[in-house]
Amino acid sequence: MSNFTHLHVHTQYSILDGASEIKKLIARVKELGMTSIAITDHGNMFGVKQFHEEAIKNGIKPILGCECYVARRTRHDKNKDVKEDRGGDHLILLAKNSVGYHNLIKMVSYSYTEGFYARPRIDKELLEKYSEGIICCSACIGGEIPRLIRNNQIDKARESIKWFKSIFKDDYYLELQLHRSLLLEVTEEVFNIQTMVNRNLLQLGEELGVKCIASNDVHFINADDSIAHDHLICLTTNKALNDVDRMRYSGQEYLKSTDEMMLMFANNPELIYNTEEIANKVQTINLNHGPFMPDFPLPDDFVMDLDKFKNSFKIALNSALGQINDDTKKERLEAEYQQIESSIDACNSVEEVESLVAENEDKWDKLFCAVDKLPIAKQCQYLIYITYEGAKIRYPEMTDEVRERIDFELETIERMGFPGYFLIVWDFIKMGREMGVSVGPGRGSAAGSAVAYCLWITNIDPIKFDLLFERFLNPERISMPDIDIDFDEDGRERVMKYVVDKYGAARVAHLVTFGRMGAKNSIRDVARVQQLDLGESNRLSKLVPERPGTTLQMAYKEVKELSDERSSENPLIKNTLRYADALEGSVRQTGVHACGIIIGKGDL
Repeated sequence: MSNFTHLHVHTQYSILDGASEIKKLIARVKELGMTSIAITDHGNMFGVKQFHEEAIKNGIKPILGCECYVARRTRHDKNKDVKEDRGGDHLILLAKNSVGYHNLIKMVSYSYTEGFYARPRIDKELLEKYSEGIICCSACIGGEIPRLIRNNQIDKARESIKWFKSIFKDDYYLELQLHRSLLLEVTEEVFNIQTMVNRNLLQLGEELGVKCIASNDVHFINADDSIAHDHLICLTTNKALNDVDRMRYSGQEYLKSTDEMMLMFANNPELIYNTEEIANKVQTINLNHGPFMPDFPLPDDFVMDLDKFKNSFKIALNSALGQINDDTKKERLEAEYQQIESSIDACNSVEEVESLVAENEDKWDKLFCAVDKLPIAKQCQYLIYITYEGAKIRYPEMTDEVRERIDFELETIERMGFPGYFLIVWDFIKMGREMGVSVGPGRGSAAGSAVAYCLWITNIDPIKFDLLFERFLNPERISMPDIDIDFDEDGRERVMKYVVDKYGAARVAHLVTFGRMGAKNSIRDVARVQQLDLGESNRLSKLVPERPGTTLQMAYKEVKELSDERSSENPLIKNTLRYADALEGSVRQTGVHACGIIIGKGDL
């Protein structure tokens, strides 16, 4: 029997719409004997890394994707008087390989930075430009093709399918769903629409040579999670459970087994087989990589010492050898490195070294990432220069102890490839002070760095107070430096603007934050949906200890009164705690980190 793959799956990162916690989702996939699964959250890829790691850990192939919103005109059209500009048609995009993954990232990024209007939106221009490595499925009845079929615009649906097929070739599929609930009075209309759309999709697919697949639009994990999910939808739409005209799901949007899916589409088993075809097309890619350090532009008047630059470059290249565990490969590369080192020694200028690297880019880059090592070598020379300029002030009497400590730290920074990090931090702290922004003295392990002290990144003398540099940077444990910097609240925005202006808006991004439903909030939220008396809601939430990180399960063990309420004779109280427990930890909203930013080497 074919192993069905769910290709339309929402996790908790489909904010207040998906109720599937990733760890539990993957555990259920494994329990069902499935070997692969996709993630297709609404408009975002927030959960992709966690999903990828959890799937790999459990021997499941992760298929990385997104259910995108496609603007019906263009992503740039945002007319409040034009209804079709709000939202867009749903479309499933799956990364087939690393090229497709990066193309998907680009499209989703543009959907926020250029296309956001009510929702993050892409458009057909982006689909054409970034189609390589992407598998495309027509999505649910919210997709363009189903919408046209529902409006009896079959000819337009046919032309739309032809367009998608021209872009994605054999990686374009028509998607069929069938959700029939026991609550027929609520969902019979949706089921009838799906049945009609499916019939037309099968006919158009056969006519145009486009394969069809089955999906189940997963929003929660188990069938009995449907009521908790229903509460989540009420929170999303700000409705009460007993509102007659509120949005409802069928209750069938759970992670169904292969047998259940085969039974649903018994007359068209090829729809199941074709999901396996897609899963087999997808390559498992590696999302882990070392840090991409931004290029810090050096002053035009800085004169590079050629011998020191060449030495730094060789050290940077040689550091790549130290990270190779395969002895046979390492021995081969060491011989290659000796030849490279001789070629570098023969160069008579920095420009000659750069030309040498350019000529051998394909060969050397695969071995040592040589192109990336060049700016590291240059930055290292400038870091040494400004560090010793600062040391003249910080340590007027340069003792052997001080010089040895500074040299040791600089050598460590050089070998670990982080001179650019120090220069960037030094630069925006320096600029902040010049703009009159108050800057803190430095916190945490960075206070153990004499280099940071010489650069005025910190204001605590680590040598005087016998602070250890190894707590901050340790060559035996490769990790990024972590420097905590305090700016005054009013000046922080000015420093951020300086960074954006210097490195470019496309290379600087805020960090996203996720607000989750904590124990107290989950009680209050569910109580509101249940229409439990506000006084009772407040009473229950106040029974949860104030200690940060306290979960409902912890609270039940600590507070007998709260635990007893789970068996309350009042069904509203009983159900409030029951579904608050089920929804606790759900992602409630996203936000922007108050001060955390990312600076990229290239456009993010």
